[in-house]
Amino acid sequence: MNTFLYLNTVLIWGTTWIAIHWQDGDVPVLASVFYRFAIAGVLLLPVLYLCRRVQATTRADHGFMLIQGVCLFSMNFVCFYTASQTIASGLLSVVFSAATLFNAINSRVFWGERPSSEVFFAGLLGVFGLCLMFWPELSRNSFNASDLQGIGLALFGTYLFSLGNMISLRHTKKGLKPLTSNGYAMIYGALFLAGLIWISDTPLMWDDSAKYVGSLLYLAIIGTIVGFTAYLSLVGRIGANKAAYATVMFPVVALTLSTIFEGYEWSVSSMSGLFLVLLGNGLILGVRLPGRNVFSRVAKV
Repeated sequence: MNTFLYLNTVLIWGTTWIAIHWQDGDVPVLASVFYRFAIAGVLLLPVLYLCRRVQATTRADHGFMLIQGVCLFSMNFVCFYTASQTIASGLLSVVFSAATLFNAINSRVFWGERPSSEVFFAGLLGVFGLCLMFWPELSRNSFNASDLQGIGLALFGTYLFSLGNMISLRHTKKGLKPLTSNGYAMIYGALFLAGLIWISDTPLMWDDSAKYVGSLLYLAIIGTIVGFTAYLSLVGRIGANKAAYATVMFPVVALTLSTIFEGYEWSVSSMSGLFLVLLGNGLILGVRLPGRNVFSRVAKV
């Protein structure tokens, strides 16, 4: 089951980059993100009520689900969408892979969980591997003020994503399943975005093209309802540290699709990076490698 959830997360989030790219246009970022989570929440929560799958919740639960909505279903994506307008997608992917580090730190701070040696080395291998895969793109960046602002937004969005993971762990420890907590949190995230749209006087523009509507529905239903349910279920089953490695893997899926649809050409650097990412993935999924005891001793130093 863990492998199934992991592969679902990687494959779904590895394909959403196409849909996010198709969201670029005249519709403001706040409006596009609002549409995404409003659709997801309005579809998910009523269905859960009709199927009698909504769990009983307390006022404290709703307080945490409100925070989860702000961190995981609104502001983090506002940061990502905005950052994508100023920095290259490869660099954004590398920055987002910092979720492995943020989850390790936050798990230690909030839950007292110390990351294992496998998680530690898998994270290093994954981030280094992604840097190799996107090295041509990264080396072309001059890192002007606009780039640095984009990197800062991406890092902040990634940290919010990690905080959302910690709140999801809290729900799991309280016996709340991701379907219930996500249903409420998506509605809260959409309401928070509606408030920002009203305060900032952002126009609720709409694009009725098939590309925009189709990509929006894919992001709302597949990328959000299915993807986040799979990912947060994984967080509850194997922990936030191991689950976060999916953020390292989905750029690999994105590049594979780019090879098929956009003619991306693999280099020695990108192939070497892919090998390191897959090696880290093996560590996360429990593949025992020769020298594991050596890694464990080094991690303890």
